[in-house]
Amino acid sequence: MSTFSQLTQRLSTAKDRLQAAVIGRLWRYLSTSTTARLWRLTQRIEPVYRTLAARERRITRVNLAQAYPTLDRDTHRRMARESLTHSIATVMEFGFAWMAPPEHVEASIKAVHGRELLDQARASGRGVIVLAPHFGNWEVLNFWLSSHFPFTAMYEPPRIAPLDPVIRHGRERMGASLVPTTPRGVSALLKALKRSEAIGILPDQVPSWGSGVFADFFGRPAYTATLLPKLVARTDARVVTGVARRRPGGDGFEIHFLAADERVYDTDDVSSAAGVNASVEAAIALDPVQYQWEYKRFRRTPGQRENAPGWREQRLYSDRHR
Repeated sequence: MSTFSQLTQRLSTAKDRLQAAVIGRLWRYLSTSTTARLWRLTQRIEPVYRTLAARERRITRVNLAQAYPTLDRDTHRRMARESLTHSIATVMEFGFAWMAPPEHVEASIKAVHGRELLDQARASGRGVIVLAPHFGNWEVLNFWLSSHFPFTAMYEPPRIAPLDPVIRHGRERMGASLVPTTPRGVSALLKALKRSEAIGILPDQVPSWGSGVFADFFGRPAYTATLLPKLVARTDARVVTGVARRRPGGDGFEIHFLAADERVYDTDDVSSAAGVNASVEAAIALDPVQYQWEYKRFRRTPGQRENAPGWREQRLYSDRHR
């Protein structure tokens, strides 16, 4: 490695460490606040963020217009502002979910709806797959799940590497087991389900080519992961959707568990993916502005697939192994 490359790498590493230190200290400071104070702070920040985050604002408006085409433009704008406010609140609450005294986080959860769906599945000797979309505060959901059940979830390290131990400790502190997004991680999920435990899956992330299929999401084709039907077929697990919905005024959270669309149990990948997306839509309906609409859920399109690297080889392999 050249001297210039070494210097660049060191500067990049130093920058990441500085960013991690600043973010970590900010989360630590915010962890001492109540959810109501964090919400009030979020509302002060939102106008500035909305001005600076032009890309996120545009994507949010486009996605809302596509998901709710019958609503007028002013409604879409209002929903976009509220959605961005909730997204900021989630980031502000990370420190609270990861670092605040557990009894404070537990006290912020004012109600739990649908817990019987998890209890019934586990009582029958089945594992539970929790579909946890980017709605409300999913870190509070992780806190509750790992506080009440043996819980395993996939984890991908953050872009700023020095933040990894901070985030990992926060997510694991109540007993959650984090596994990598690799075949080894999938194997760990299978073992947890066979022990009648609960696992978490993010159902609205766009998978790599070859790891998903196109299925409708709010009437548009969205590339959706096919991990779920494989896990269900091998374990007979039950599937529920779980979210932590933020109460008005930052007055804590309510956990909601909803029965998944029955198509999630279909052995056909496309049908199962359609069931996953329908389950996410049902959760979003609890309060549409609490969904993270700035995520490019539709960034892959059917026309791109044939031009994707390795797609031809993947298709030939799939055809041979049907």
